Amino acid sequence: MAKSHRDSARVIAPPPLIYLGFLALGLALHRFWPAGFLPEIARLPFGAVLIASGLVLAGLGFRELRRVGTNIAPHLPSTALATGGVYGYTRNPLYVALTLFYLGIAAGTNDLWQLLLLAPLLVVMRHGVIGREERYLEAKFGDAYRQYKQRVRRWV
Repeated sequence: MAKSHRDSARVIAPPPLIYLGFLALGLALHRFWPAGFLPEIARLPFGAVLIASGLVLAGLGFRELRRVGTNIAPHLPSTALATGGVYGYTRNPLYVALTLFYLGIAAGTNDLWQLLLLAPLLVVMRHGVIGREERYLEAKFGDAYRQYKQRVRRWV
C-alpha cells in the first residue's frame, strides 16, 4: 500500500471532496446572505442541463479510463495514459464534469455565492490537483505525455 502512495500524483485531497467543500461553503453563505443570479423560471431547467451534461461527460471519461485499464482515483497509480475518446478533447474531462455539476447546483439553487467561489475553487484544483497530476504523469510517461499535452488542452 505504501508503494501506491509513492506512485501517485499526491493530490491535496480527492477532487470530489474539494468541490463538495466549496459547495458547502457557498450553500452556507447563501443561507445567511441569499443572493440569486437567475430568473426563478430558468434556474431548474438550466441547472438540470448543466448537471446532465456533467453526467454525460463523467460517463465518457470513466469509460475511457476503464478502456485503457488505468485507475480512476488520483491517489492510486496510473497504469496507462488515456488519450482517446473524450481525452482527445480535454485532458481533464472528469474535472470539467465536476465543474458542470457544481454550476448545475449553483443554478438550481440560484446561489450567486457558488459562482463567486468558482474562481478560487478552480485555482485550488489547478495547483492542488491538476498541476500535481501533470507533473506525475510527465515523470511516469515522459515524451508520450508531453506530446499529448501539446495536442490537447487542459480544460475545454
